[in-house]
Amino acid sequence: MLSSQILLNSAVRFTRVLSDEIVVGSEQVFRLLHLLVHRTIRSHTNRMNRLNASCSLLVLATTVCSSAHAVGFSHLEPANETSVELGIWYPTEAPVPAEPNTPFGQALSIDAEPVGEDLPLIILSHGNGSRMERLSSTALALSEAGYVAVGITHSDDNFKNKDANPSEWIVSRPQEVVSSIDFMLKSWSGAEHISRERIGVFGFSAGGYTAVVAAGGEPNFDRAAKHCDMEPTEFLCKIGTVSKITNSSLSSIPPDFPSDSRIKAISVAAPGFGFAFDPKALDEISARVQIWSGSLDERVPHASNGMLLADSLGGEIDLEIVEGAGHFAFLPPCRPGLELANPRIWEMACIDAPGFDRVAFHSAFNARIVAFFDKVFFGY
Repeated sequence: MLSSQILLNSAVRFTRVLSDEIVVGSEQVFRLLHLLVHRTIRSHTNRMNRLNASCSLLVLATTVCSSAHAVGFSHLEPANETSVELGIWYPTEAPVPAEPNTPFGQALSIDAEPVGEDLPLIILSHGNGSRMERLSSTALALSEAGYVAVGITHSDDNFKNKDANPSEWIVSRPQEVVSSIDFMLKSWSGAEHISRERIGVFGFSAGGYTAVVAAGGEPNFDRAAKHCDMEPTEFLCKIGTVSKITNSSLSSIPPDFPSDSRIKAISVAAPGFGFAFDPKALDEISARVQIWSGSLDERVPHASNGMLLADSLGGEIDLEIVEGAGHFAFLPPCRPGLELANPRIWEMACIDAPGFDRVAFHSAFNARIVAFFDKVFFGY
């Protein structure tokens, strides 16, 4: 059963999110937490037998419980049924080490037994030429909140294969999301803990494109090519990504883009190829959508990507425009050693605009992503 700490973390998380926008006194916080815990208990009655609170509401009103519940982690090589590398974060009651024991600096209980019932499943899709570890911060936040979070290292577009032809990965990426969902529901050793009705995707940059397509979007690269003719300075036009797609066999044989109706919600940060979608191309998306854009993003500008997606989707869209954020602000802060190890990457991906605090932003960013999925799946 899901531990009480998960419920308490949810209450604290909601308070943090709300405190970004409103100022409340201690009495109001107390009442808010009382309501949140009540609603959390009600929403999770099918996932637990009892609530043994480890912190009182009065303490929660002024402080945060110091002991977060444990998170388990399993790493699967591409030899699994999905043929891609997977990192799986999930709730557990097993102890975690005092010091980080993973390459991405997190202290996790390796291959521990999962706990909980009807846990939501979120697939995480990284950006172009990257790997699943780059989204480990968001994966950890989700798993701490009672989710099973699965990071993919895409086979045709990763840190070892940065020059892969985009005409291949625009199809293989969403297919790997679909196959990863299949694997987690049917073949993962903890499959019985996962809800079949609460499935979502988080994606960054090319991963944002991946999430949109996996949820039912159909990109039109003829439309993308026309956009490039009118806006040749658009980053994906300027570096030749769009022309590589339109000059491939896809121009004569349009692909069958994989999608999955089981996906009920997607959160996309700096979603690439937004200009390749029009309202008709997004007709099949029934999932709820959260879109994040950076006001200073020059690689995936909001006006030609996030805004176009939001306008084309219509309906109820959770749109977040982050002032002062560049493209890579949606990735966790870089480790200090990278500046000497790879100055080019450091300059490109690790330096933010003056005054932008990436550490503080990521705390709020992850909390709002969790809150978005919570609202879709649990109604609060």
